[in-house]
Amino acid sequence: MGHGERREKMKRDIHCTINGRKMTVFADPCATVLDVLRDVLHLTGTKEGCGTGDCGACTILWNGKAVNSCLLLANRMEGAEVWTIEGLMKNGKLHPIQEAFIAEGATQCGFCTPGFILRTKALLDENPRPTEEEIVMGLVGNICRCTGYKAIVAAVKSAAKKIKR
Repeated sequence: MGHGERREKMKRDIHCTINGRKMTVFADPCATVLDVLRDVLHLTGTKEGCGTGDCGACTILWNGKAVNSCLLLANRMEGAEVWTIEGLMKNGKLHPIQEAFIAEGATQCGFCTPGFILRTKALLDENPRPTEEEIVMGLVGNICRCTGYKAIVAAVKSAAKKIKR
């Protein structure tokens, strides 16, 4: 039995909620959540940057917390609630955080943007009116190589004002 055949036999059903939909995913429990999202569920908004948890491009919301999906094994998806960038849009309308990132020019190349938006959502869910220092600290773990962060911080401030609590 070859390596690929052994991996195929290891796959199992994983029951979770993805972007508000309960589902069963047939996947290798030792794969990363990032790989399951991209390769099994075809939710490609979550990006792989470094693969080591340093850049934040793969940030998702896992049970309400921002986590690096490249460091989380798929077996941890069992019973979990997972949100990706694809789940933020409602009825064809962008989430206020997405709107703020566009309006403030915080998207640049766009590669890191989904991770920053989900990290921002987790921050604003926990602290709806953060100070600039709290925003900067809340975004630690996400790296942008294009913007210099000023536009991203401005987008978070703008989103905090837009979101009615």
